[in-house]
Amino acid sequence: MGYLRYDTAAELVLLNQIWELDGIFTNYLLPQQKLVSKTRNGAKVTKIHDAPATPHRRAAADPHTDPRAAARMNIEYRKVRPAALSRQILSLTGRLETLSTAKQPAPSKPPVNEDWNRRPNRRFSNESTYAPSRRY
Repeated sequence: MGYLRYDTAAELVLLNQIWELDGIFTNYLLPQQKLVSKTRNGAKVTKIHDAPATPHRRAAADPHTDPRAAARMNIEYRKVRPAALSRQILSLTGRLETLSTAKQPAPSKPPVNEDWNRRPNRRFSNESTYAPSRRY
């Protein structure tokens, strides 16, 4: 969601709406590849992935999924309109950014007391890593 600070109730409402839409987008429209196996031959690692599929398709294809739940997911999938969903997410993120940048800026840090950090008569140690003390 960027580097802005979201700490008001209005921003929380927008964030929750964005996360809801993002969950729909991810579960119904973004295919993922799952790692099937990984073998090591010396320093080389070979990974084998299965065919890409969306989480919705994987759940519908799983034999352990309840048929009613699969039917509900298919009904929800038919309602998804990718372009409209993307436009909604972009609109909400724009509103969220506008809300966040319109707030008062966060208070700046107090200045550092440089006098406290200075050490008078600072000496360097004569450890073995200090170049002039080494003998070859």
